[in-house]
Amino acid sequence: PASGCSMKRARLSPAKKRSATKPIPLTGMGKWQTDGNKMKEQEEAVAFCLTLKAVFKDMPFHDPNWVVIRHKENKKIFAWIYEKENHIWINVKCNPEWRDLWRSTYKSVLPGWHLNKEHWNSIILDGTVPDMEIKRMIEESYDLTKAKKSKSKKI
Repeated sequence: PASGCSMKRARLSPAKKRSATKPIPLTGMGKWQTDGNKMKEQEEAVAFCLTLKAVFKDMPFHDPNWVVIRHKENKKIFAWIYEKENHIWINVKCNPEWRDLWRSTYKSVLPGWHLNKEHWNSIILDGTVPDMEIKRMIEESYDLTKAKKSKSKKI
């Protein structure tokens, strides 16, 4: 895709054995992932989202089943987190160039439930999508929804 994002996976050299809870950096993204663990709970998804800069948790429907994570600056939602069909689901905004790749690669990535299916995907946290990829999709959604920096006006 033209976005320039690399789809390379972080690899550990055999000489550097790490425990299952030792964090490893995501290639080129500067964020951390715990290898070996599977994100399956709402609290885990919310906790990761809250590690991103200038965001907050909101419950706009006054229903504990539905949590959204918003940007503080523009109040836009980048993650809708809820329980459906006995699994936690996360709706994330995605670049249309990547949308079909995610959907064809993982059976648990579907068109966004209750959202524009051209720009949103739903990730089912059933253990089939690697945490690194879930976090990559959440970070992409964060980047796509954050406030745009305004260009200085020339006089």
